[in-house]
Amino acid sequence: MYNHFFQWWKIALAQEERISIMKIRSVKSSDYYAISPLINEWWGGRQMSDMLPKLFFDHFNNTSFIAEEDGHIIGFLIEFLSQSNSDVAYIHFVGVNPVYRKNHIGKQLYNNFFNVIRENNRKVVRAVTSPVNKVSIAYHTKMGFSIENGDIEIDGVPVVSNYDGPNKDRVLFVKNVD
Repeated sequence: MYNHFFQWWKIALAQEERISIMKIRSVKSSDYYAISPLINEWWGGRQMSDMLPKLFFDHFNNTSFIAEEDGHIIGFLIEFLSQSNSDVAYIHFVGVNPVYRKNHIGKQLYNNFFNVIRENNRKVVRAVTSPVNKVSIAYHTKMGFSIENGDIEIDGVPVVSNYDGPNKDRVLFVKNVD
C-alpha cells in the first residue's frame, strides 16, 4: 500500500511540475504549419485539418491561444469576436495533445479567452460540434455551456439538422460570460 501511494505521489508531482512550466501565448501565423499536421493525429485519425484553414492564424491571433511546454505545442484554442453580433464571441476549434489531457490545459485556454471576452464587453460565447464528438459534448457541458435546442435528437442530445449543409448535423453550445 505504501508503494502504491508513493507511485501516485510521484505521478501527481510530475503532473504539477508539467503544468507549472506550461506557457500560454497568442497564436502566430506561422503556428499554422506546426498545428495543421497535428490535428488529424490528435483526433485519432479523423480528418479534421480542413476545418482549420490558415486564415484563422492570420486574422484571429489576438483572440486565439497556444499552450506550450518547452517550446512544443501541447494545446491550442482558435476563437474570435463576432463581427455580426457585438455581444457574442465564438470558439471555432480547440485541441489538446492526448498525452496532456486531464491536466486542465483546455480549461486554462478557455479561461484566457473568457478574459478576452470580458475585456471586449462580450456577454455570450458560442461553440459548435458534431453529434459524434461525445468528448466535446461532455467537455463543453462540464465547462458550463448549455446545449441549445435543436430540431432533432441524437443519443439524447438536441441537434440542429443540416446546420453545416446536407447531413452535417451539429450540436450548438452557448455560455453567458459575466
